[in-house]
Amino acid sequence: MIRVLVVHHDQDVADQEADSLRRFGYEVQQCAGPTFGPCPILHGQPCVAVEQADVLVYDVWASGDTQSERDLIEQLREQHPRIPIVLTSPGMAFDWVETSGIHGVTSLVGPASGEQLRAAIGQALASVA
Repeated sequence: MIRVLVVHHDQDVADQEADSLRRFGYEVQQCAGPTFGPCPILHGQPCVAVEQADVLVYDVWASGDTQSERDLIEQLREQHPRIPIVLTSPGMAFDWVETSGIHGVTSLVGPASGEQLRAAIGQALASVA
């Protein structure tokens, strides 16, 4: 079973995403992200939740501001290059998002349905295979 870590600053959205992914057969854990507590990744430390995941579904606003989020995603990719990331954005794409290379992520812009999340996870997993 594929283990997904859903990181989202909005608990209601996180619950919806997690429920959708569970219906598709994923094992899902949730995290509110660094705006709700210290993030080990931002301090150069390993994150147990990330290490236990096969793929991350990560809200672009999880850290609260664009520069911190960019730093967070880059650090996640550097510390865990084999764990793919689906970076979700509620309404707009960011020009700093990389889709290839060591900091590459799979982007999903706009409100995501369960099927869109499933497809993005498949794409993300294929990108590191």
